[in-house]
Amino acid sequence: QLQLVESGGGLVQPGDSLRLSCAHSGFTLDYYAIGWFRQAPGKEREGVSCISSTGGGTYYADSVKGRFTISRDNANNTVYLQMNSLKPEDTAVYYCAAEYRALMCRIVGGIPPPNEYTYWGQGTQVTVSS
Repeated sequence: QLQLVESGGGLVQPGDSLRLSCAHSGFTLDYYAIGWFRQAPGKEREGVSCISSTGGGTYYADSVKGRFTISRDNANNTVYLQMNSLKPEDTAVYYCAAEYRALMCRIVGGIPPPNEYTYWGQGTQVTVSS
């Protein structure tokens, strides 16, 4: 059983940065595509970013492109989401998700929807407010 745990959220001001981590226990992440999603109150869960198993394919939502960077350290079983120039509209609970399809992001050519992922973390709150 793959277990994902997000961390790194918090309360920050507009323009600040945060780095979210998605650590896992269980099986190695080597063959899993990883996605980051977020959900604001009253809104649907939306895809933020996706990374293929080797890290060679990365994809971003238009709303975060140029500000967020996804990366992975398979040796340490961790995936990161570096978030820079944060805006109030980035406020949400952020989730990481995994699916045992190494090239899923690349095949889709973007961020597969939430129902394509089998494993989910519990989420971490990010609040951007002055």
